[in-house]
Amino acid sequence: METQTIDFKLITKSFFLLRKQVILPVLFIIAGSSCFAQREIYHSDHDNEAYYFGITLGYASSSLHATKSTRFLQDDSVMSAQPGASGGVILGLLATGRLTDRFQIRVNPQLVIGGSRYLNYTLGSTALGESVIQQKILPTILLSLPLQFKFNSDRIDNFRTYLLAGIKYDIDIASNSTARNAEGMVKLKSGDFGLEGGIGFNFFLPFVTISPEIKFSYGLSNIHQRDPNLKYSSVFDVIQSRMIVFSLHFE
Repeated sequence: METQTIDFKLITKSFFLLRKQVILPVLFIIAGSSCFAQREIYHSDHDNEAYYFGITLGYASSSLHATKSTRFLQDDSVMSAQPGASGGVILGLLATGRLTDRFQIRVNPQLVIGGSRYLNYTLGSTALGESVIQQKILPTILLSLPLQFKFNSDRIDNFRTYLLAGIKYDIDIASNSTARNAEGMVKLKSGDFGLEGGIGFNFFLPFVTISPEIKFSYGLSNIHQRDPNLKYSSVFDVIQSRMIVFSLHFE
């Protein structure tokens, strides 16, 4: 358990440095080149293509939204229980198809690596040697399968804005890991269905189209496998996923 926690911290810290030292400078370079370059139009036939492909790199901040059960008010063994947020690296593939001049359909299967979901507890009563403050970490590796619809704005030279909305189904590959099945741990279901929406920007460059994008995901399923016999699980009724994703698409 301790080893998985340390690995998660190292991965998150490494990606934070990557985001600060690589991704942000890349965005400034893209914006600068779009503003100051000559008005040569790149990929002028891009919107007429029936379909095209790409890859995705990104960062996801994942959290849980929890609703307390009636057991929480009736029992003083747990005084407070709050979910926390964590981050992970995203690797994905991209396939976009043309529907009309404005609308496109897109599939963007992604693997979210290095993230964890965790719950913070303050205990009202403790066993011998047990700390009052407890944090239960749930290591997570998500396979996300989204289906999205894009609405494109007018293209201005080599720049365009788009909106997107869609549905997704997430599979938690780590749901059967030893750490997740430890005694007393909160159990989460492996499958999750949700909605998502966001905004992105197309920068058409000579050899590639780069699209920074921010997206918000809202889980609709109750992913909590509630066990009334476990004090860490019995205080929650419904647990749903939330996620904010920053992506760079290369097409």
